[in-house]
Amino acid sequence: MLESYLIHVLILIGIYCILAVSLNFAIGYGGLLNLGHIAFFGIGAYSSTLLTIGGIPFLFALILSCIIASLCGWFLSLMTNKLKDDYLALATFGFGLVVYSLMQNLTRLTKGPLGISGIPKAEILGLTINNSCYLILTIAMLIIAYLVMTGLVNSKFGRLMGGIRDNELLMKTLSRNTQRIKGKILSLSAFFAGMAGSLYAHYIGFIDPSTFGIKEIMLLLTIVLLGGLASLKGTIITTFLLVSIPEILRFVPIPDNILGPAQTAIYALVLLLILRYRPRGILGKIDLN
Repeated sequence: MLESYLIHVLILIGIYCILAVSLNFAIGYGGLLNLGHIAFFGIGAYSSTLLTIGGIPFLFALILSCIIASLCGWFLSLMTNKLKDDYLALATFGFGLVVYSLMQNLTRLTKGPLGISGIPKAEILGLTINNSCYLILTIAMLIIAYLVMTGLVNSKFGRLMGGIRDNELLMKTLSRNTQRIKGKILSLSAFFAGMAGSLYAHYIGFIDPSTFGIKEIMLLLTIVLLGGLASLKGTIITTFLLVSIPEILRFVPIPDNILGPAQTAIYALVLLLILRYRPRGILGKIDLN
């Protein structure tokens, strides 16, 4: 019983590691304060769910959901190509709210607030994956995401990302197409967020719009800022810590109607304390500003 519960928690941690690392890729390395990142998580989850319900095999649905989320990231970059800093943050936050509203109101596809239940379990070559194998799959996807993003930030493209983050005007004077680079950053970030969404949907077996709301945005920002901007390792460490907190609180005799708001308040308080006293987080290399 305990072993099954630990596997469950580790799967959730692995999924949120992929999601949080992909957000740090955009914010920490690209300087793009994307407050709508959770929308890509939801797009990946709903896309993969609808594709598998329509008869598409799990692995193809996983890949297609990543591509769909990536295309949405490219679309967001086109819509916000003249914005930066606070204005970019507000625009991306608005994008997240629009996607959330679509999840609520496109009832023929998403079933609205009722959500979609009975999502097909992950299958490979006709064999249903049990939780132990799903943990291995999640870890494998996390390793792939980590290696790809680490390779990118240590490449020439990574130096261009850092240049845009630190001084976009200078990059423009050097004849760099900064809008195209930012589009690639958001697309790659969204790609892995879509991957996390697909893994989440097929593991939990149920999704609804509340999974992709403001509470999750607060959690992601807290993870990224506490771990440190431009530090993928720090993000993974803090994901382990903060995703474990709700699971630990389940064993505390607190009513459910208090537990949910309390978690959000804790994340918000931690976020404010980070911004005030340790803007670089645990292993961060740059300040938020």
